Amino acid sequence: MNFEGLTPSLAEFGAPLHAALEPVLDPHLAPGLVELDPEGVGLEGLPVPDAVPLLEGIYSELHTAVSEVGVPAAVAHFDLHEEMLWVGNHGGHATSFFGPTLERYSSFQVNSSDDIRQIQSLENGVLFLTKTNLKYLSRGGLIIFDYLMDESEDMHSLLLTDNNTLLVAGLQNHVLEVDLNTVQETQKYTVEVPGITIMRQSNRFFFCGHTSGKVSLRDLRTFVVEHEFDAHSGSLSDFDVHGNLLVTCGFSSRMNGLACDRFLKVYDLRMMRATTPLQVHIDPFFLRFIPTYTSRLAIISQTGQCQFCEPTGLANPADIFHVNTVGPLIMTFDVSASKQALAFGDSEGCVHLWADSPEVTFNAYSRETDFALPCMVDTLPQLDWNQDLVPLSLIPVPLTSDALLSDWPAANSAPAPRRAPPVDPEILRTMKKVGFIGYAPNPRTKLRNQIPYRLKEMDNEFDNFSQVPESPIGREEEPHLYRVAKKYRKVTIKYSKLGLEDFDFKHYNKTLFAGLEPHIPNAYCNCMIQVLYFLEPVRCLVQNHLCQKEFCLGCELGLLFHMLDLSRGDPCQGSNFLRAFRTIPEASALGLILADSDEATGKVNLGRLIQSWNRFILTQLHQETQEQEGPQAYRGAGSSSFGSSGDSVIGQLFSCEMENCSMCRCGKETVRVSSTLLFTLSYPDSTEKPAKDYEFAQILKRSICLEQNTQAWCENCEKYQPTVQTRNIRCLPDVLVINCEVNSSKEADFWKTQAEYSFQKAMMKRGGFDITKGKEISLRDWKDLGNPDTGHSYPSVEELKNIWIPHAIKMRLTKSKELDVSNWSESDELSPTDDPESVYIYDLMATVVHILDPRTGGSLVGHIKVGETYHQRKEGVTHQQWYLFNDFLIEPVDKCEAVQFDMSWKVPAILYYARRNLNAKYNLVIKNPIEANVLLAEASLARKQRKCHATFIPLMLNEMPQAGDLVGLDAEFVTLNEEEAELRSDGTKSTIKPSQMSVARITCVRGQGPNEGVPFIDDYISTQEQVVDYLTQYSGIKPGDLDAKISSKHLTTLKSTYLKLRFLIDVGVKFVGHGLQKDFRVINLMVTACPPPWPRCPRTR
Repeated sequence: MNFEGLTPSLAEFGAPLHAALEPVLDPHLAPGLVELDPEGVGLEGLPVPDAVPLLEGIYSELHTAVSEVGVPAAVAHFDLHEEMLWVGNHGGHATSFFGPTLERYSSFQVNSSDDIRQIQSLENGVLFLTKTNLKYLSRGGLIIFDYLMDESEDMHSLLLTDNNTLLVAGLQNHVLEVDLNTVQETQKYTVEVPGITIMRQSNRFFFCGHTSGKVSLRDLRTFVVEHEFDAHSGSLSDFDVHGNLLVTCGFSSRMNGLACDRFLKVYDLRMMRATTPLQVHIDPFFLRFIPTYTSRLAIISQTGQCQFCEPTGLANPADIFHVNTVGPLIMTFDVSASKQALAFGDSEGCVHLWADSPEVTFNAYSRETDFALPCMVDTLPQLDWNQDLVPLSLIPVPLTSDALLSDWPAANSAPAPRRAPPVDPEILRTMKKVGFIGYAPNPRTKLRNQIPYRLKEMDNEFDNFSQVPESPIGREEEPHLYRVAKKYRKVTIKYSKLGLEDFDFKHYNKTLFAGLEPHIPNAYCNCMIQVLYFLEPVRCLVQNHLCQKEFCLGCELGLLFHMLDLSRGDPCQGSNFLRAFRTIPEASALGLILADSDEATGKVNLGRLIQSWNRFILTQLHQETQEQEGPQAYRGAGSSSFGSSGDSVIGQLFSCEMENCSMCRCGKETVRVSSTLLFTLSYPDSTEKPAKDYEFAQILKRSICLEQNTQAWCENCEKYQPTVQTRNIRCLPDVLVINCEVNSSKEADFWKTQAEYSFQKAMMKRGGFDITKGKEISLRDWKDLGNPDTGHSYPSVEELKNIWIPHAIKMRLTKSKELDVSNWSESDELSPTDDPESVYIYDLMATVVHILDPRTGGSLVGHIKVGETYHQRKEGVTHQQWYLFNDFLIEPVDKCEAVQFDMSWKVPAILYYARRNLNAKYNLVIKNPIEANVLLAEASLARKQRKCHATFIPLMLNEMPQAGDLVGLDAEFVTLNEEEAELRSDGTKSTIKPSQMSVARITCVRGQGPNEGVPFIDDYISTQEQVVDYLTQYSGIKPGDLDAKISSKHLTTLKSTYLKLRFLIDVGVKFVGHGLQKDFRVINLMVTACPPPWPRCPRTR
């Protein structure tokens, strides 16, 4: 392997050869590789997919297993006596796997700190060599002997000369001979050239490989040097001996460094001289003879390439194959005694088994392996169920994947909290208070430390609601139980001294989709951002969009969606998007910008607010992307003019052409054509009693084709006259957006009534009898409704309650342009007589609901049907699933729950229906619109900056960064809002809301090249928001530095600098700096792979 291409930090883990060339696990060498999750990787072997056949005589991957996640493998060894494979890692841990399926047999710690250098199997156990220790253990992990050496020793290799004698060598100038029977040193041989890291044996010589690149041949009895080959000028990597041939690979000294030799040195042991070197097509790091029908060589590179060739012939590039490693580097390699199996250990702790046949054996004659006996459970004790205090844990519960009898479905059970028993009245009578603490003598009426619960007496004290909030809110003198389900409640982040670093977001989100943090001002729109993100055409459109406006919601939404794409379950924050949102004048005029006090106190009707935000964002995106059909360079030649006649993808998706007709009573008819991006439901007058039964499709058609009486100007009468206004639709949109407009109790009662009618019809369809108010249904009839023996198999009764809207809608435009709307089933398809051009089937894609919670001020959540493409990208599976998105809480839900609206606390706000097979109509290819010219020189916004000395030199075209280049990064911030905290009664401080920071200065420094150490970015970020603290003592930024009128700094916009950093991340540079994780978080950038923390050093300026 060519060490010139690696980073200088490749010296953390010990290699079997040379202390100065020890490779290290660096996650940035291959950023696209999968990172193992310690809790998600099984201990048994991972089978290779069926698409990889095993051909006889050709090595193919058979199985992959994990020894220890994240800890690089140091050595692999096939057991010479049993069908086992041993793996030792850099953490001193050893693991054995049985058979070709790599079933885990044993796992134990050999050394607490040092890595395992070599493994040698014996008849009764296994030898493990570490730096200063030789340990002999049984295959189950029991210690047979532990031989400690001098602390100055640095052992690397061992060689078993016979059944009882062992040679141990390392970087010192001697080799030890150890008797395995007496566990004592019997001989110490002095060597002229220190640093023996590899030892082999033939019937004529001991072969010793040195770190200096030499291979010495020594006498079998006296260990005296007989011959010596100067194989490589730099260092030796590996060698092997077979018959009369010795083959080596290693490194040469070039340009004050080491470079890998692409030539294998071949020596003839009969004439003791070198033959023609063998040129190979990979960087050799390991090599072994695999003598089967020929004396072929297996040459392995550290990057996972393997080539087979004959030592006396030419290497063929067609004989190269690649090992699909989890980690970026191959750390160890071994061949079984039968030559049928190869083992590779990588830098992520995985071992890969390759074999030439499915029924592979590691040895020709292996003995049987002893396995542990199954656990024999004694007779279990008898439990008395009448005793309340008998612990049920006396009966062990077996670990099973089947459903337990006690695991009742949610429809048939409800959690019942157990209320604490009341305090004894005698204690309350004799209690004396000192401050807020009460003292009372023990009345001795209860057993010590035992308080029995009287469950039966307390059952009647509970009402229908069973969920109690975790927070102290609601624990008043007369506590009442919570009606809002826990997953729908407003989620808050609990801050500690470390901020967010120790907050467990995984507790709220077990999926790989990204949530959004709620602590940012105006983050009430988080659920709608998620809805737009999971509309595939919208996601692709905004990620391809890039314009020159400083505050463009389309650009910021595209950058935020890119973060959501990269995240693997970690929450993101839309701070930059919301910052741009606050600067839009139309948003402020519509009342969409909320003060912090309004959100905290719950004075705002969030349902009405999110519907206005929905209309605003669609209109704004339509205007901003009207001429942005494809990616546009940030500094392209042609500038866009918004508001032109060109249509946008938003218009194609949501826009619907309407024909508005106004008829005056004088007979004058006025027709005008307009377009709308969404529809608002219009409900009938509810004065009639009893209320009429409507289907949702009827209300939707009434709302689209609206007819109303209003005062309007008549040109014929030349005055305002009562007119009849009707609205007809000319075309159908691809995405049907509906604002529910449930803003009063009248609309809520209408939804509740229609849901009851729908429930009655569903129950009649199930059971064949009517269910009306006041009618008693027998218990047997209720059971028969869900009993499959009666011929019916339906959802539970609870899943049918509070449902009115359908999961699918059929809409059709007749030849006379009349609209026909009807409820539809998800499983139904169009009939052959239906014209697909005029008949649209819409599937429900998302619902946004307003949670009414007086304790927390309410919140907004979304139910979203996540499509197959998103699951394929995130989880590698292809299916559709409904999820609840409650800021950073994400949880899969049933599709019935997405359309259930209990109007007492869960009120519908917005519905999104998408046309079936919508994605096939649009181009969903994302092309990164950020080009390299964002890093070129640009003008400063500051008027005085031209007169001052430049603090950086912009990059030239020939200096553009490449993947793996080092870039030094430092960022400074200012405070926009101070931290909000409260002081508890015990004197500790609790953070309610953290301080809101904004990036003020970003500096990037070249990490290589002729201008190494010279900054190429030193941008001060202009801000229009009020700064409460410039943090001058830490940031060096003074008032006026961020003001374009008086600043003398190189002042730019946040968007301009953000695109520069985003380009560097997309290229794949390596950032070097202090506290980069926090810096990227405040800048609002997602970096997929973070480097390990660097040692702390004093900051200098």
